[in-house]
Amino acid sequence: MEKVIFTTEDGTQQEFYIVEQTTIAGQSYLLVTDQAEGDSEAWILKDTSSEEAAQASYEMVVDDDELDAVGAVFAQMLEDIDLA
Repeated sequence: MEKVIFTTEDGTQQEFYIVEQTTIAGQSYLLVTDQAEGDSEAWILKDTSSEEAAQASYEMVVDDDELDAVGAVFAQMLEDIDLA
């Protein structure tokens, strides 16, 4: 799994592992977890950067409808993978 480091607004750094990525209607999303193996939390992040930006900027998806829709896409993509 690819590991990425994100810097939060307060300057702290968080490490995440990318489980999967997808683009829906031109919007890029990442499914990330805080540990490479075993039980861990998972989040869906949305790329909020402009096309001209040198670096991508991601935010956690908090809208319930968007979270359900994107989560369903990731669930279908990972159907054959045992995440337990």
